[in-house]
Amino acid sequence: MTQALTALARMTLRQLRQVASDLGVSLYSRKSKDELLAAINDRQDEEDTPISLKAIEAELPPAPRPSTANTSVVFLPRDPQWAYVFWDISESDRASALATGATQLCLRVADVTGLPGGSAHPHTLQEVVVDSHATEWYLPVPLCDRDYRVELGYRKGSGGWISLAFSSVARVPAQHPSEQILDQFVPFSLDTAPAILPTPVEPADAGLHERLYQTATARWRSLGRGSDAFHELGAAGLDTSELNTSGAGIWASGRNASGIGGVASRQRSFWLVADAELIVYGATDPAARLTIGGEEVPLSTDGTFRVQVPFRDGQQLYPIEAVAADGEQKRNITLEFSRSTPEDNSNPAEKAVSEWF
Repeated sequence: MTQALTALARMTLRQLRQVASDLGVSLYSRKSKDELLAAINDRQDEEDTPISLKAIEAELPPAPRPSTANTSVVFLPRDPQWAYVFWDISESDRASALATGATQLCLRVADVTGLPGGSAHPHTLQEVVVDSHATEWYLPVPLCDRDYRVELGYRKGSGGWISLAFSSVARVPAQHPSEQILDQFVPFSLDTAPAILPTPVEPADAGLHERLYQTATARWRSLGRGSDAFHELGAAGLDTSELNTSGAGIWASGRNASGIGGVASRQRSFWLVADAELIVYGATDPAARLTIGGEEVPLSTDGTFRVQVPFRDGQQLYPIEAVAADGEQKRNITLEFSRSTPEDNSNPAEKAVSEWF
């Protein structure tokens, strides 16, 4: 039996799975090589029938390795933490690599998220030594929700590298639901104050903020402020006959031009709340350390960051610095903002008072 186990140990994982399948071993495709050996041994002990290794090997089809096959490698993400890689090396490429001093067959995993073809993020290259006669391997994934490419090659005894083939780029799925929160326009009532004001974040329509800004500033770019704006309305050929000195229509107070009440006077409390927030966002190498004003800011798995801060009156300065994982490279940018509120006649609902109008 010891001799039989030794012979089984020399088999490839694919051949052991075939033997386990013939013996009726359950879940054989999920077991490692050692687990398959133990399961086959247990099943043989249960059946108490010797197994003929020569008969099994004779029934197994030879490994598909035609002499004219091209060298290739395929990278298939299995889940957020593991990927399956299989490859084929032509006999000519294998002989040429061995003739030039190849000693170890290796897989190089590179993070290529957001980069053009052929480029990879620095400090993310990982090299995994594999069995020289293997044709498949399971690789642990460094970070999920990223794009990876695998390179197949040989490591030289002198320290050089012989590249054989590159896989296509594949995306490893995220392990958790996305943390990105998009803007949602929430309906609200003017009669009651919202319990929690919605947090402004990046909208699905990227041009919305710009359009709102252009609309909000168009009037002040073409007109002055206060009384200047009112006079320029007339200069622009706009009809101001329906406007009183405050810029409101003659019916706004409920009275007509002769002073006779058009509608009965009413009493009601009224309120308004409005404010602004500042969003600072960007991206850098996922392995870098990012600080804003000396405070470390966590990065997402793809290297992006996004911070929402209050935007009150006055100057605001945000020095942003990114330092590479090895501390050798640095990049920085300083953003300065200024806000002023020339008029504020707002009030929250709890401070609203009854007014006649």
